[in-house]
Amino acid sequence: MKHAILGAGAVGGLVGTVLSSLGEEVTVVVRPEKLPDYPANLLLERPSGSITAPAKPVTALSKAVDVLWIATKTYQLQTALETVRTLPGCMVPLLNGVDHVAVLRARFGRERVAPATISVEAERTTPGRFIQRSPFVRFNLTASLEPLLGGIIGQLGNLGFSCQFIANEQTLLWGKLCFLAPIALATSASGMNVGEVLANTEWKAKLRAAISEACAVANASGAQVDAAPILTAIDSAPPGMRSSMQKDVVAGRELELDAIGGPIVRGGERHGIDVATTMKLMAAIRAKSN
Repeated sequence: MKHAILGAGAVGGLVGTVLSSLGEEVTVVVRPEKLPDYPANLLLERPSGSITAPAKPVTALSKAVDVLWIATKTYQLQTALETVRTLPGCMVPLLNGVDHVAVLRARFGRERVAPATISVEAERTTPGRFIQRSPFVRFNLTASLEPLLGGIIGQLGNLGFSCQFIANEQTLLWGKLCFLAPIALATSASGMNVGEVLANTEWKAKLRAAISEACAVANASGAQVDAAPILTAIDSAPPGMRSSMQKDVVAGRELELDAIGGPIVRGGERHGIDVATTMKLMAAIRAKSN
């Protein structure tokens, strides 16, 4: 099949590289100033070894593809979509948060947009060069994608990806957010990595409270999310793991704070759920980034 990657950062680069390594045809949409020096082969360094695979860089998507994978930052989405000049058969957003799905469906139609989530610690070191730092890649997709991507997802399992098709889209989206948001907020507000947060009694309590709040809002929003597996996953995470938001705070980059924490706060207001810990962590991050 033909695939395109919109947002060739850490996540988009990882997805594009592994798809190409499986023999899929991959196009990467890059900024015009990056095109002249963009490498013809993507390189992904993984704990299990390196993967090199070809991809065609372009500055706009003007030819039809079967699947457009969207992996931009949430605040880059609207600008990035201007480079999509022809409609793909299917759009698979991998963005953080939950609100982007409705935005994309309002613009491109409900049936064309099929969400997925990916959980991994990864970085882009230079254009076309990526590092997977976490030993895991958790890749979940809405069940409607199984007829189209089932074969590919099976092959990703052979590469060590933990993959699952999930029927309930709210469970799919909130399942990741309930894992991501508490880690992102706690590490970014504290300046600690995951191991340091867990070793600190005060910050561990804040992390657990944020998980409880996120799960309560998720379940009130139509998802089915249990806090216990999230707690287990975090307890078994690499101690040195840092969230992308934490790295962005240190680097002085724009944050996805509203996309990650906002749905929990707004959901708490909508459903009458106390989300005081989440709100305090977001306030602390805003104070650090101003």
